[in-house]
Amino acid sequence: MSITMYQASVPVLIRGLTNLQTIIGKAQAHAAEKQIDPTVLTGARLFPDMLPLARQIHIVTDTAKGCAARLADVEAPKFEDVEVTFDELHTRIQKTIDYLVAFKPEQIDGTEARNVTLKMRTGPVEYTGLNYLLTFVMPNFYFHITTTYAILRHNGVELGKLDYLGQPPKA
Repeated sequence: MSITMYQASVPVLIRGLTNLQTIIGKAQAHAAEKQIDPTVLTGARLFPDMLPLARQIHIVTDTAKGCAARLADVEAPKFEDVEVTFDELHTRIQKTIDYLVAFKPEQIDGTEARNVTLKMRTGPVEYTGLNYLLTFVMPNFYFHITTTYAILRHNGVELGKLDYLGQPPKA
């Protein structure tokens, strides 16, 4: 049995973003229950030179929508990176999920060898579609979800491993 590029990307990204919605929801409820200004959490960092929680979510959603767009060879929608409240972050995550849901397998399957060029601060980086997905997208996507989780746990939000992993997928 083999796995397709679509199966390895879009459903996995949607699942991660859906789990992130749950995590953000628990953080929002925690802030309300403890009467904490929500911007304390959305602006929190693990260390002063790291990006705050809101920026982690900007990056994870950009990574997800950029992945599908680049593999399908279409232009991704531009988000302005201005979301800082929990409601705004929820909306951004949902817009990303809605964007991903619109992709069809035939748009992404067979893109293993497609040329993907990322414009980085240090200059362009070239990938094949498969290497882009496996060595850039997935590690970057999970890094920023994990960092979001860690920021919230560090700030007392009661989260567990199952919040990160989500519900088992249906067979």
